[in-house]
Amino acid sequence: MIASIMPNYKRFDLAFEHGEGLWLTGTDGRRYLDFGAGIAVSSLGHSHPALVKAITEQAKKVIHVSNLYQVPQAKALADILVANSFADSVLFCNSGAEANEGLIKLIRRAQYKNGHPERTRIICFNNAFHGRTLATISATGNPAYLEGFGTPVDGFDHVPFNDIEAVRAAVTDQTAGILLEPVQGESGIRVADPAFLRDLRALCDKKGLYLGIDEVQSGMGRTGTLFAFEQAGITPDVVSSAKGIGGGFPLGAVLARETLAKHLTPGTHGTTYGGNPLACSAGLAVLKEILAPGFLDHVRKTGEAFGAMLQTCVTNYPTIFEEARGIGLMRGLRCRIPVGEVLEAVMAEGLLAIGAGDNVLRLVPPLIATEADCQEASTRIGRAAHALANK
Repeated sequence: MIASIMPNYKRFDLAFEHGEGLWLTGTDGRRYLDFGAGIAVSSLGHSHPALVKAITEQAKKVIHVSNLYQVPQAKALADILVANSFADSVLFCNSGAEANEGLIKLIRRAQYKNGHPERTRIICFNNAFHGRTLATISATGNPAYLEGFGTPVDGFDHVPFNDIEAVRAAVTDQTAGILLEPVQGESGIRVADPAFLRDLRALCDKKGLYLGIDEVQSGMGRTGTLFAFEQAGITPDVVSSAKGIGGGFPLGAVLARETLAKHLTPGTHGTTYGGNPLACSAGLAVLKEILAPGFLDHVRKTGEAFGAMLQTCVTNYPTIFEEARGIGLMRGLRCRIPVGEVLEAVMAEGLLAIGAGDNVLRLVPPLIATEADCQEASTRIGRAAHALANK
């Protein structure tokens, strides 16, 4: 007989009852060092005082009113995002997939309003991940995610990542824009070459295309800047954000230049929950912490140290690990044995991590992690690798 929760996840036999900082306490009383952060979501860790206070105080006032009315919390959060990014305007939603749907619609709508209704196709990249809706699995292009859901949504062309010549060859008169992750998270922490991002911006400018950046996992400070694309010195046209933006509370956002945003007029798009008072209060608390003086410097410094620690793991256990990857606090270890075995081994050492494509152990701790926390995680990874190497 089927369980009351549908079986679309293969879950570990582990549940948690309390969290504080980087630590989660299981229902069995054991403590775990959390380097998964709810899949790069818990950007301030667990039970962060500022986030708990913001959610609690707002919940006592008003949780939801709908977008039929003004939402001051959404205006305040949008103002902060605009003031600290390339964007002129923000659309709030509930998740990364929904943010990418909004991004795709914005690109197509802007081309249509600019007199190019034929420009509907978007160039995406092999090994991408943009969400689980019908449109975003089509943008992702992974056959495993598409199987059994009928004909993929039309309008997405896929080319190799970091290959500008392949992108140039894929552009046609029907191309509306380009969509990519600056760091491909789900497929194994693959980082875009900064020169590749700059070439994409130049190509879009030359061909009249829009550059869309999926920062759902890489954004909100995870790589040491508010958005990862900033490190390439480019300005996109539209960006999707989610995961870390709410610190664990469901929240997504589409940030765009006015040239696109002005075309999303009443009736063209909507969301019942998106940008409600409670979600945006959470987002405000998170953004204020991330943008506080020294916070992003801390992420960069800690991330660099963590990268060196992981490289040491590769050096010390070459039969278990092949390569250390990543940037900031978005890191990965490519494994020589099945990553599932490594996941179980590190969990046995009281460390939580995540599997990713290309047989990679993904490590995306809360952004408040210290070098000492990273050293503790690396030590536990080393113990797990030692046990695996001596099986």
